[in-house]
Amino acid sequence: MLRSLLLAAALFIPSAALAHFGMVLPPKAMIGKEDGREIPVTIAFTHPFEGIGLALERPEVFVQDPEGTRTDLSGDLADVPLFGEPAYEVNVPLSRPGVYAIAMTPPPYWEPAEDVFIVHYTKTYVAAYGDDTGWDATLDLPTEIVPVSRPFGLWAGNVFQGQVLIDGEPAPFAEVEVEHWNTEGVAAPDELMITQTIKADGAGIFTYAPPASGWWGFAALSEADYTLPQDGAEKAVELGAVIWVHFEPWS
Repeated sequence: MLRSLLLAAALFIPSAALAHFGMVLPPKAMIGKEDGREIPVTIAFTHPFEGIGLALERPEVFVQDPEGTRTDLSGDLADVPLFGEPAYEVNVPLSRPGVYAIAMTPPPYWEPAEDVFIVHYTKTYVAAYGDDTGWDATLDLPTEIVPVSRPFGLWAGNVFQGQVLIDGEPAPFAEVEVEHWNTEGVAAPDELMITQTIKADGAGIFTYAPPASGWWGFAALSEADYTLPQDGAEKAVELGAVIWVHFEPWS
């Protein structure tokens, strides 16, 4: 699936602190009848622009259907490494028209370079069979980005807006990192171009217009109110609310 697109040309650009992104990527965001009644979804943890994999321990994965019913898919994950690191694939059933939210919760990832644990609550939305009912559904995750713009059916250059929530409440002035799933092997002219950084407003709402088509990840970062032990010391935990949104080419 997506792995076959991915580059021999993976970019290994040195950086002091590369952005981390949980990934939940279906083959596309709008599913037609010709695509069948289930879709394969890649579950991974990467530096997406550079094409660098990170080890993802087996996560919890669920899908929420247009009626709000959740199905746990954790037991159906297949081991499918990405960039030489543990990653997964799961088939997501689509039983009826409407919007399906697919989400994963990973175990904490220890990042020694930043002296912190990382937990990215990651999701995406797919519209099945021409019905966009439920595109702004919340999933009651500890932190999440709720779409303000419909998260599919977007042209490259369209604005996407999302609202950052922590414990169900808006997160004023949350910092949001943005990266492209760089399957095209685009070379950044400067390291600062790899991860775009924006801030939400006082209601936790951010706005971004991607310059190109494809999958774009948005990660709103916050610090957990708990710590985890590592090498005999208590370490901070970075929480990420991650959403992946696909933008279609204009021509």
